[in-house]
Amino acid sequence: MKDHVKELKVLDLKNNTNIFDGELQFIIPLYQRAYAWEDKQLVQLLEDVNDIEEREKYYIGSLIVSNTGEKLEVIDGQQRLTSLYLLLNCLGIDTKHSLSFACRKKSNYTLEHIHEVINETDGDLEGEMLQDNIKTGIKILKENIERKDFDKNKFIEKLSRVILYQIEVPENTDMNRYFEIMNTRGEQLEQHDILKAKLMDYLGDNAEMEKEMFSIIWDACSDMDGYVQMHFISKNNVVRKELFGDSWNDIPIDTLRNYSMRIIPQLGKKQNSQAHKITEIIDPNFKTEEEEGYNENDERVRFESIINFPYFLLHVLKVFIWEKEITHQNPNKKIMDDLLDDKKLITSFNNVIENGIQKGQPIKNDRKKFVRDFTICLLQTRVLFDEYIIKREYANNSNDGEWSLKTLYVSGQGSQKKPYFKNSTFTRVGEWDKTNRNRCKTNIMLESALRVSYTSPKVMHWITSLLSWLTEVCLNKDGKINEHIAAYSEIIEQEAIDEVKNFFKIDNCLNLGVNTPHIILNYLDYLIWERDKNSDRKYEDFTFEFRNSVEHWYPQNPSKGTFDEWDQVDRFGNLCLLQRNINSQFSNIAPDSKKGTYKNQIEKGSLKLRVMAERTSTPQNWRDFECAELEEEMVELLKSKITEQE
Repeated sequence: MKDHVKELKVLDLKNNTNIFDGELQFIIPLYQRAYAWEDKQLVQLLEDVNDIEEREKYYIGSLIVSNTGEKLEVIDGQQRLTSLYLLLNCLGIDTKHSLSFACRKKSNYTLEHIHEVINETDGDLEGEMLQDNIKTGIKILKENIERKDFDKNKFIEKLSRVILYQIEVPENTDMNRYFEIMNTRGEQLEQHDILKAKLMDYLGDNAEMEKEMFSIIWDACSDMDGYVQMHFISKNNVVRKELFGDSWNDIPIDTLRNYSMRIIPQLGKKQNSQAHKITEIIDPNFKTEEEEGYNENDERVRFESIINFPYFLLHVLKVFIWEKEITHQNPNKKIMDDLLDDKKLITSFNNVIENGIQKGQPIKNDRKKFVRDFTICLLQTRVLFDEYIIKREYANNSNDGEWSLKTLYVSGQGSQKKPYFKNSTFTRVGEWDKTNRNRCKTNIMLESALRVSYTSPKVMHWITSLLSWLTEVCLNKDGKINEHIAAYSEIIEQEAIDEVKNFFKIDNCLNLGVNTPHIILNYLDYLIWERDKNSDRKYEDFTFEFRNSVEHWYPQNPSKGTFDEWDQVDRFGNLCLLQRNINSQFSNIAPDSKKGTYKNQIEKGSLKLRVMAERTSTPQNWRDFECAELEEEMVELLKSKITEQE
């Protein structure tokens, strides 16, 4: 078997070789899907490499191949392999043309001309033969590699410590059948599953009820879609009522031990939270306790979280550290890394437990207390997360979701209670419903601007900040939640304003081109929306979307002979955010041509793009004065927020 498993170095600096310098060519068979990695996966790849510790090897996964003697047919791992091929070339590292796709001419043509695509000298190529997804992948990688905070040399050194396992399947294997099995195999045990078992063990051998209660809470919180209250399914709503009250939306404030003693006996010794008797199930009138939720228009709704459970656990741990004032036993060390990293979930918890100090006492001296306290913090934070951190909401069977901030309520009495969702409350006592609608809309716009700006969950620090503030207001303040929650929009907006302050501290910040932080352009869209929302130019149709590509309105490389190049294309006034598919359509045509040709896309685009189109007359005028005038106006809009705080 050893002969069938090899460690492949992605990059060997000593011998000046890489994974694509082998004797055999990698070929992607036709039964594999086309290349499909986008922002999420590619940015994650770059972050994973950047996070490699000094002198540490990083095993990036496996590559399963069939060795035909003439080529290596890739059965599993082709998306990662293709991305590594693009990455090496974007870094300027020469590779052999040893990767190809079976029966995919456009993909192969693009890989054969990868240098022209990377260097944007592909004007003489057959444009219709270039594969869009591969071009998009190259653009994403280039944008990140060319950022000012990206240390290319350091990254390449770390990449040289990345290992890929190449596993050869036995001869005469049915490749199609093997591929089918590989793509329907069961999931491996996740880190949060291991962490759950570890924390339960800390509760001790004589704490069966607490362990069961811990498991019920953990499992309910682990389902990040929907509202946590609805994941507590039990006969007669025993668990839901005990934890959240008759209204189902109280914040739990009791201890794990007390909840265990009240709830577990009611569930029965051998009865889990969802158990029903056979005689009940076969009854014609039987129905489960879980009910569908409805919005105020009486439409069935479902919700989708913006982060997964491992990342939520890391946010909760940070909130817990802040709330309990936990510090590292070594004053010179941080109790937890700034960067959120789901690969270090267990390590993060171990570090807090083994090295944390709370009120002068080492946490490791009473691990049971840590678990008890953290479990309640987990549940409390999840309730706050559901109520005050945006979700995607889908009505009926629609796939077109929208951003929402909703709170769970119930109507009816006793067993007839039905869940429904309406806007979360952000008003002081005595204020009008219209005030709440306006504040709720403002908060949705601000949070969604943050969400689409920070696409990687590793850097969504704004969630931790908001959850910490909410914990203080809703649990530790003077009980006047309404008086404090009315200021929530100011707390959210501060996250963006802090980034604006940092932006203007950057040298030559108004000429960063594609390196301009997305949060600046998204927050600028928010400011335009806020400024014009009560005017004739209000943008009621505008919503924040994943516009992840910084576009030059006046193009970097004008179409040959059509109009002049401009040496100021990277200036702030000439930039906006676009979806990548629209960016590829915009091509290298002049601003006035874009304005006429892509009217529909512009009308649905970012607000800065819409304003740019409105202000554009001719390419010459845009260069001479229109761009400068718009830039001055937009910069003043950003700086006005800083001035308000001075």
